[in-house]
Order: sequence, then C-alpha cells, then structure tokens
Amino acid sequence: MPPQLLPASAAAFAPRASSVNVVLGSKVEPWLTQTLKRINRIKRPLNSVPQHQKCLTETLSSPNAIWTLASLMLPKAPDADLKKDSNPLVEALFNYQLIHIEAYIVHVDMVLRNEVAYKLTPDTIEALIEYHKEIHCVDAKANTYDWSDKEQQCKKLHEDFIQAVNKFVFRTHVSALEGLEEEGAGELLGGKSEEVKASVFALFKPLLPPPPPRVVEVVRQPPLLPSSSANLSLWSQPTTTSPLPAPVEAWRVLSSSPSIASTSADSSSSSIWATMGMSEVQHPSPTPAFSQPFSSAGFYYGSPLVTAPLPHLPLPSMLAPQCGVSVGYQSFAWDRCQEYATIM
Repeated sequence: MPPQLLPASAAAFAPRASSVNVVLGSKVEPWLTQTLKRINRIKRPLNSVPQHQKCLTETLSSPNAIWTLASLMLPKAPDADLKKDSNPLVEALFNYQLIHIEAYIVHVDMVLRNEVAYKLTPDTIEALIEYHKEIHCVDAKANTYDWSDKEQQCKKLHEDFIQAVNKFVFRTHVSALEGLEEEGAGELLGGKSEEVKASVFALFKPLLPPPPPRVVEVVRQPPLLPSSSANLSLWSQPTTTSPLPAPVEAWRVLSSSPSIASTSADSSSSSIWATMGMSEVQHPSPTPAFSQPFSSAGFYYGSPLVTAPLPHLPLPSMLAPQCGVSVGYQSFAWDRCQEYATIM
C-alpha cells in the first residue's frame, strides 16, 4: 500500500494553509476539465497539466472554498432537560439542532492514492466540542452509576475527544471534486455524506465504568464431626468394654508344637524312664526355650500360662559308664553291652 502522505496543514491544531497541495498525473481526466470550466466565470486556458494544476490550486485555496460534508441532527440539551410534548414536530423544533459538518480541502492526490483529504473548519470543531461537553458528557454521567474516579474519567473522555476531533481528516475518492461549485465551495455527492456521519459519530465514545467486583463464592468444607443433636448424643456416650473371659487352665490347652511329647505315648517306652532316678539324668546347659502353647482366648489378654519344663532324654552314649546297671529294654540288656560291642 502506498504511504499516506499529508501536508503539515492536516495535522491537529494546525492552521489552514494559504495554498492547497495538488498533485496531478501526466494526463488530466476529461471530467476534471469540464468541472473547472463550469465553475470559472473567467475563461482560462486549460490545455496542459500545469494549467489544470494552477487553476485547481487557486480555486481550492480561496477562503470561501468551504465544503459541507454532512449535517447532524443533535439534541440541544441533556435528556433530563428536553421538552416533552405530544406533538413530535414540536419536540423536534424545541429539542434538536442542526450542525453542519464543514471542512476545507488540504490535499489532492491523483497519482498515488487518487484521493481528496478534508479537514474540519474551526467553527465545526468548536461546535462539536461544546456539544460533547454540555450534552454528551452530561448524559453519559447520568446513565452510569457512581464510582470514585467518575469525574476524572469524564474529564479524560472529553480531553480525548478534543484531540480526536482536531486530528479528524476525511478521505474520499477524487471523483468527489465533481461536486465543486463556484469559489471552490462544494458538497459531497453519491451518498458520501453518510460515511462522514458515521465517522463523526464514532468520535463520541461512551463513558465506561469499571467492572463490578466479582463475588467470590466461599466453599465451606463439611464438618468433620456430626452436627445434629442425635449424633452428638451418640458421640458423647462413653465406650463400654465387655469383661474379659476367665483365663484358661494350662492342662486344658492342647499343644500345637511338635517339640512337645504327646501325653498318649506308648506305656512301654515310658517304663524305661520310670526306673531311672532324676539324679542320673544329665541336663544340657543352657536349657533351650520352649514355644508358647496355643491359647484359644482370641484377642483378649489373660494371665500368663505356667507350664513345667520337660527334661531332655539322654542318649545311649551318655549311659555308657553305667552299663552295669540293669536297665533292660525288652530283650536288650545294658549289662551285656560288652558282648554286643564285640559283635559289632
């Protein structure tokens, strides 16, 4: 896209230049030649591009070369002060005013962009600024709720409008010069005035209040303990314990360990030990520990069970010096151990 070149007179708060910047191509369009011949009372030669450029520049630089771009119907007072009447025509006459959007040409480009640039006149800028301050800002304040910085925001809104309306430049195609009249005045044709209205109304920004504070929902955790009275009474009751059963006697408990000799052993095997005295038995040192007998008392604690340790039986090698003693075991006699030893 070609750069948008505008003269210094198109800047904000810049005064109107004494001469309009006009740039023509190498060939002049026939419609431009006819327009210049129509508006000039004095016949001027228009046979070359420089002659067209000089004629157009002098015509648009005239102090009377003011264009009417559009007309706006705006209220005369804020909404609260408008007159109410059953007749709409009476309301329109007393409550509304007509503001003409007037401008002058600051730039004509028929080479790069084929456009004409218009800048608003000081009278139009002043009328729009007054309307914005006295009516638009008042209605904006009345239609919004109050907050701490409302006045400051309204002042800033008006200052921004002053800057925007002074910077406003309307661009349109060069064919708009067909509406040129005597002394350089004119008006837009072909419905271009509606574009001007939309562009000017876009400068009136609304007063935006700050967003309301967000309501934060507090998520409550459910109570750990029950809150009802029935549950409270249930938790407040003391815990009762069932009485422990009576301890079981040791002789009623069956042993589950294979290391303990059964009480139903053969009577013949116990007879060999009946003839031996307790002093003849040699006990190994230390005495090995015995496993705890099984208890059917479940998970209840009772008095510890007391069991008498059973002595270990001596091996035959331990009884070798005592072969002279008759300790017969069926057909085997311990007093004849020497004879058995020779045979082996």
